[in-house]
Amino acid sequence: MNTPKMLWTGRVMTGLFALFMLGASISPKLLGMPVAEETMAQLGWPAGYAVAIGLIELACLVLYLIPRTSVFGAVLMMGLLGGAMATQVRAESPLFSHILFSLYLGLFMWGGLWLRDVRLRQLFPVVREPALSKRT
Repeated sequence: MNTPKMLWTGRVMTGLFALFMLGASISPKLLGMPVAEETMAQLGWPAGYAVAIGLIELACLVLYLIPRTSVFGAVLMMGLLGGAMATQVRAESPLFSHILFSLYLGLFMWGGLWLRDVRLRQLFPVVREPALSKRT
């Protein structure tokens, strides 16, 4: 069942995820901002990789936002976020604020998709246990 409340909550979560990815991740890399290259260097990535990673992020985001390819885009984006998490682990970054941030983003992304896509909810249903009857 796809209630309007679930659908709109999923759309809002998807929109917020997309805005975050565009503003905080993709834009600095694709616009060639110095902060993107500096951050990549601090994490141990060679110069010039920021634009390539930004293009990959943008492609994954576009696939995620198209309803027909949203699950494929989410899987690819999760792979990208896993790579970001591995980079943070290798750089010995703080656990909850840096390393797990990709996990937080991924959960938010999948949550938005789960709420707006009936097929995904059928694949991963939330099962409620029946109420226990009183024993007399």
